[in-house]
Amino acid sequence: MGRIHAVGSEDCNLGDVSAVRQLVRSVRPDLIINTAAYTAVDSAENDLTRALAVNFAAPRVLAEEAERIGGLLVHFSTDYVFDGTTNDSYSEDDLPNPQTVYGLTKLAGDLAVQSSCTRFVILRTSWVLGTHGTNFAKTILRLAAQKDELNIVSDQYGVPTTAAFLADLTADLIGRYQQEPLRFPYGLYHAVPQGDTNWHAYACHIVDRARLSGFPICVPSVNIRAVNSDQFSTAARRPANSKLNNTKIQETFNLEFPRWQEGVNRVLDNLLGGR
Repeated sequence: MGRIHAVGSEDCNLGDVSAVRQLVRSVRPDLIINTAAYTAVDSAENDLTRALAVNFAAPRVLAEEAERIGGLLVHFSTDYVFDGTTNDSYSEDDLPNPQTVYGLTKLAGDLAVQSSCTRFVILRTSWVLGTHGTNFAKTILRLAAQKDELNIVSDQYGVPTTAAFLADLTADLIGRYQQEPLRFPYGLYHAVPQGDTNWHAYACHIVDRARLSGFPICVPSVNIRAVNSDQFSTAARRPANSKLNNTKIQETFNLEFPRWQEGVNRVLDNLLGGR
C-alpha cells in the first residue's frame, strides 16, 4: 500500500489550522486518514472552541488539502450525531440531530468534509475499544477486580466496535480505491459490526469472559445490577439508542461483517493474556 506517515498529537496541534495545512503540504501524501478527534464528551460541553477546532476546522482543512492533491480522505465520525430517539437503528439517510457539543462539532466536521472535497469516505462508528488507551472494557475489568457490586446502565444501546475492525476495514477500502479510483463509491457509511447490546449486557459479557479466563473477579454475576441512566449525572446527555445500520457499506462493497462479540473477545483475550 505504500509508505505510511503516522502523525501523533506531538507532531501537530490540531487546534491550529495553519499547522494542519502545513503538515499536509510538507508530507505531500497521496491520501489522508483522519482518526483524530476531540472525544472527551463531557469536557466538550465547556470547551466549545477547542472541540470546534479539532472536530470541525481541522477536518475541513484536511478535506481542502485532499481536494487540492486529488487524493482520498478517510474521516471517522460518530453515532453521537443522532439524538438516540429512534426505535430502530440509524441509517445513513436518517437526519442527524446531535444533543451534545461533541456531536454537534463532529457533525460540523462531517458536513465540512462533504462540502470541501469530492473523494472522501466518512465512516461513522460507535463504542470503540482496543488494547491501547482507555475504554469501557478496561474500566469494567478494573472495577470487577476491585468491587463486589457494580451498577451499569441498561437503557443505552449501541454497537461495540474494535479498533482492529476499523483498521482492517479502512485498509480494505483503501485497497479498492487504489485499484479503481474512478469507480470507487465515495460517500458516508456506517462502520460497525453486526448486532447490538446495552452497557449492562456488555459489562456482563466482559466479566463472564474474564472469569472464564481465570482473571481475578470480585463481583458476583448477580451483583452486576442493571440501572437507568438517570441515576448517573453527566454533563453531556448520551443517546439512548445509537445503534447504526451497516447494510449500506456491506452491500456496496460486498462485505460480510462479524458480530461484535468476536472482535471484543479478541481484545479481551489480549488484555487478559497480557495481565
